Amino acid sequence: MTNRTAPRRLRFLRACATLALPAALLLVPKSAGAQEWLKDRRYAEGAGVRVGDLELHPGIGGEVGYDSNWFLRTYKDGYVNSGPVEAGIIRITPSFSISTLSEKRLNETATEGVRPEPPPVAFRGTIAATYREFLGPAEIRDQRNVSGNAGLRLDVNQGRPVGFGVFANYTRLIQPAVLQDPNLSFNRSDVGVGGDIIFLPGGGTLDLRAGYQFYGAFFEESNGAPYTNHTHEISIRNRWRFRPRTALFHDTSLRFINYPNAQRALNFLNDSTPLRTQVGVTGLMTDRFGLLLSAGYGASFFRNGAAPTTRNYDSLNARAEGTFYLSEGGGAAEPGQATLLLSTFTFGFSRDFQNSLLGNYYDSNKGYLRLVYYFGGKVLAQLDGFFEALGYPQPFYNDQTGTPAPLLNPAGQPITDFTNYRTGGSLFAEYRFTDSFGLNLTFDYQQMISDTQLPSGVGPPPVADPANPNAGLFDLNWRRVQALVGARWFL
Repeated sequence: MTNRTAPRRLRFLRACATLALPAALLLVPKSAGAQEWLKDRRYAEGAGVRVGDLELHPGIGGEVGYDSNWFLRTYKDGYVNSGPVEAGIIRITPSFSISTLSEKRLNETATEGVRPEPPPVAFRGTIAATYREFLGPAEIRDQRNVSGNAGLRLDVNQGRPVGFGVFANYTRLIQPAVLQDPNLSFNRSDVGVGGDIIFLPGGGTLDLRAGYQFYGAFFEESNGAPYTNHTHEISIRNRWRFRPRTALFHDTSLRFINYPNAQRALNFLNDSTPLRTQVGVTGLMTDRFGLLLSAGYGASFFRNGAAPTTRNYDSLNARAEGTFYLSEGGGAAEPGQATLLLSTFTFGFSRDFQNSLLGNYYDSNKGYLRLVYYFGGKVLAQLDGFFEALGYPQPFYNDQTGTPAPLLNPAGQPITDFTNYRTGGSLFAEYRFTDSFGLNLTFDYQQMISDTQLPSGVGPPPVADPANPNAGLFDLNWRRVQALVGARWFL
């Protein structure tokens, strides 16, 4: 490559990175984010430190390992997004939580045989951050970053006939540009605030909740700004406990999703008012087997529903899940819930839909398995596996005049509906030498399987090299392996 063609090549890659944004976001695993122990407070926290009527839970973890494909590039040759880059990775993760006294501590100080009353005001706050350092070529070293999350919830009159709660949360998500330039990343800040009111008539046999939430996804870089979106959600959730460990439930939510900068986006974005409603049953059928069954209706209700470019989801939503409790004591006060850190085997299937930046939505049919093993307070292991079919309607791009047009393949024909398949598995294992120190292993494998390639720009993709029919195309196939070992201290 000559000095003259190098800047031209760089400009081309930057253009492709911008134009292929919606396709790149298709590649991001939904499970990307916090370490496994941060996803579940049962793993994250130890005994804690009591300070008056508060509990403090500090912690810090460090890991070193390998990432086979940080940029989520295709393993096939000749595409705009070809060429996975391997890297060594170092992760440092401090965390901290503060809360009013837990039920366990309240029980420790209660009079024998008397159930302690929950405090009239309860709150819980958490904060965590992850610093990532990469080892490898310069293009991967430039990807060092910091992600983080924080949350706060306050409940008043919890467990009483009438109560309410308010909450707020923040998450910084790291989503690198497929074409490596950190200045063209898709990093974003997700912000949420809301509240709910809870009615517990009949001593808690009925549980009636009504709530409101606001979600905002704010992209940090200018090329991602057109995809910033706001969501307002109102919801009603009811539960009727008709046996000690079994309940019927109902859940309905209505969202109002808006893209304030949609006119600046390359692909066509459509505001929507998605509706979901479901009814079901959850509980323990025996001391060792729990079941959850639900079914309902979902619809996307996109704006301009009569337009030929609008493809709405309008179908059944459902979930079926069974859990075997491998150790005794599967019963708990809450129907369908296990006490802390029981060994379980769970299998299930879910059908749902989600809004998308490409095609406006996708439907999901997902089967999954999970094995959780906890032994003697020393060994914790969690093994997950899944297979998911993701169905996308015909995608359209924004021609900047308000008239959406279909994306075209190299032959000049519109790209129609397509289905991707996502599969993977993960293992998190930890050996605890003490109640507050452990060594852990994290392994994760994910793969997207697709027969679809999208143009990196609009209209037919340019074919610069006649010998390469894939030039200018963005391939949706990828696979990624992450393996890390580490240690953490927690209270």
